[in-house]
Amino acid sequence: MSVAWGASSPAGVSDVYIAVSRDSGQTFAAPVRANDVPGDARLTGEQPPQVALVPRAGREPAIVVVWTTKGEKGTRLLQARSDDGGRSFGRSLPVPGTDASGNRGWQAVNVDPSGRVNVVWLDHRELAADSSMEKMHHEHGAGQKVNGVVMAQKSKLYFASLDGSLTPRGITGGVCYCCKTALASGPGGRIYAAWRHVYQGNLRDMAFTLSRDGGRSFAEPVRVSQDQWMLEGCPDDGPSMAVDDSARVHVVWPTLVPGEKNSDPTIGIFYASSADGSSFSARERIPTEGIPHHPRLVATADGQLVAAWDESAGGTRRIAIGRGRRDRNGHIAFRRETLSPAEGPSVYPAIALATDSVIVAWTNGSSATSTIRVVRLPLN
Repeated sequence: MSVAWGASSPAGVSDVYIAVSRDSGQTFAAPVRANDVPGDARLTGEQPPQVALVPRAGREPAIVVVWTTKGEKGTRLLQARSDDGGRSFGRSLPVPGTDASGNRGWQAVNVDPSGRVNVVWLDHRELAADSSMEKMHHEHGAGQKVNGVVMAQKSKLYFASLDGSLTPRGITGGVCYCCKTALASGPGGRIYAAWRHVYQGNLRDMAFTLSRDGGRSFAEPVRVSQDQWMLEGCPDDGPSMAVDDSARVHVVWPTLVPGEKNSDPTIGIFYASSADGSSFSARERIPTEGIPHHPRLVATADGQLVAAWDESAGGTRRIAIGRGRRDRNGHIAFRRETLSPAEGPSVYPAIALATDSVIVAWTNGSSATSTIRVVRLPLN
């Protein structure tokens, strides 16, 4: 397995680093810089570098990492690949289709069963082409009232393969501008994508689409849940998705919920699933404490779901997880556990499966002295 992150120098520039573990997260090799131009990374908590392992018969997996950088006409996505187990990385190359004007990012990366690496991202090239809309976008939050639904039509969900075999193209418009996306693959050439969409009334709900032909075409988007979160802005917090061995799609996401006993509204994390991608089960709330954000999800081979998120506690943030299995009626009850102590902020968890465990990593501490922490959780 491998962990990717961004690190800033005292000069204020950022690089992308990768550390590889060959013993399911018990130990890691020394970090290696993946970007060949020092300081070219432009990263945030919702736009971290995304890493994927590409299986190779009789050899260590190749490692591919994708990150956001600054271009002459806006932001673009770069990719780099290691064919020697993360000991070195080749030249940084543009992700196909990301060199247009405007800003883009919030990407997700996945390796399909054929070994092809695919990526989705949010793309604002049409906002850049419309100077009036771009001005509205940049001034949003500075007191100017905007029509979020109209503006969101200029924001697109794009899809491409890193090897260029699938032509980069927009899947849909109307996406929320700065919430992370999710991407997964399944049997029979299926590819799944999830994101936060802007529906009529500025409702910021989860949406989903799938391709049944390996990414050559995608179905009309489906609304995962009618959460009715009306917001004239972006929540900066998107979905996570996993597909189990039966090809059932599982999605977790944050949304606004009413407060209890006349208290202010708060954030909750919810779960829903779909057997065929045409509709989703009724949402179920995952037990959390404080105000939770940034959920991540994996599905194990034996049918267990494990979600990780960060939540407020004692004036800071900590990492918690929930484990659960679907019962005979299709419902799931997540059992909550706390992973990190409430000392120093712990935020933005990442989660992955190993042979005998679930691996959770997160950023701990203030930005100037932050570290990457990793925990192995035995499967049970």
